[in-house]
Amino acid sequence: MSGKVIEILSAEEVRRTVNRMTSQVVERCLDLSKLALLGIHTRGVPLAHLMARQINLLEQIEVPVGALDITFYRDDLDRIGMRAPLKSDISFDVSGKTIVLVDDVIYKGRTVRAALNAVIEYGRPESILLAVLVDRGHRELPIQPDFTGKQLPTAKDEQVKVYLQDFDGKDGVELIKP
Repeated sequence: MSGKVIEILSAEEVRRTVNRMTSQVVERCLDLSKLALLGIHTRGVPLAHLMARQINLLEQIEVPVGALDITFYRDDLDRIGMRAPLKSDISFDVSGKTIVLVDDVIYKGRTVRAALNAVIEYGRPESILLAVLVDRGHRELPIQPDFTGKQLPTAKDEQVKVYLQDFDGKDGVELIKP
C-alpha cells in the first residue's frame, strides 16, 4: 500500500511509550516472579524483549520472554493462504503464570483470539493480559488490550506501520493513508 505517510510516534516517543507500558505492567502484576511475556510474531517479539529489558532495569528481575506463532490458529487461512509457520519459542511453563501477550498493533482482534487459543496449547496460565503498542480500533471481537501505548483512530483503508530497532533497524510508528 502506498500513499501519504504520517509519523505518529518518533523513535523517542516509541521508547517513552514502551517504558510507560512496562511500568503499567509492573504496577499491575503484584508477583513479578509469575510474570512472563509472549510476543506475537512478528513485531510483538522484539517489543516483548524491549519490555523485559525495561522490567529488568526497573525491578532487577529477569522475566521470561517467548515468541508465539499463531499461524495455525488463524480463522482466515482460506483468505490469506497458507504460509510457513515461524514457530513458537516458549522455553518456560506457562501454567500458573501471569502471561502478557505483546503485539505491535491491534485491529480487528482476530490475531489476539488466535494467540489466546495458541497459549492454551502450552498450559493453563493464571491469567492472560494484553499489551499493544497501537490500538487502531475497528474491533470485530470483544477483545480489548489491558495496556495500550497509543490509541489511534483510523479509517479501515488506512494502514499502521510499526518499526522496531531490533527488527527494522529503526524505531517509529507511521500511518499510511491511501
